[in-house]
Amino acid sequence: MPIGKNPRRLCFFVFLGWLALVAPLLAQEPRYLAAGRPDPVALLAPPPLPGSAEQAADLASTIAVYKARTPQDEAAAHAEKKFSIFTFAPAVGTFFQSGKLPKTTAFFERVSAETEAVTTVGKEFWKRPRPYVVEPSLGAGGAEMEKSFSYPSGHSTRATVLALLLAELFPEKQEGILAIGRNIGWHRVQTARHYPADIYAGRSLGQAIVRELKANPAFVSAFAEVKAELQAAQRAD
Repeated sequence: MPIGKNPRRLCFFVFLGWLALVAPLLAQEPRYLAAGRPDPVALLAPPPLPGSAEQAADLASTIAVYKARTPQDEAAAHAEKKFSIFTFAPAVGTFFQSGKLPKTTAFFERVSAETEAVTTVGKEFWKRPRPYVVEPSLGAGGAEMEKSFSYPSGHSTRATVLALLLAELFPEKQEGILAIGRNIGWHRVQTARHYPADIYAGRSLGQAIVRELKANPAFVSAFAEVKAELQAAQRAD
């Protein structure tokens, strides 16, 4: 019997079609950051205009910081090109290891991914060229150069978000945690990957992202689970 003449059979196939469309959406976990929030374009002031005195001053600052870098600064910057929450382990403690903290690892990877999506909106809107594009004498060989835009700094934004959340989990270790977060951003200026203005914008954006995260019940619930896992690991250390 044709499908169209059998209502029950028709309903079954309609249900299968609906399930194929909706199932992937049901499988997705709720986002911690609502779409478009925070909006970096509305939140941040624009970067210095090309050819302006402000741009020249920002570039001059970058060049001065770059020339004053030490081999240790450069090594730290290269080590942090891909960083994670466990980059903060020196300030947190020896128990803070990815292989022992599955909930913490997954949670902060998700936070980092959603944070990166926010910074990408700003980068693609302003399209500020990186310092070594404007001044080719800066930096090392082209193989190490990022192809994304400069403003706001993704490293500074993510490092700020991770540092603020981690400092809330370990308030007694706040000073060391926040210092690592700030340094991750500043090392990017020391290697001429960013201007100082990019780093400061990233810090402001990171603070706004944390405020948005804390307003989300799904985030608050997951954050509590992470805190419990960390406290258990710390007691067992």
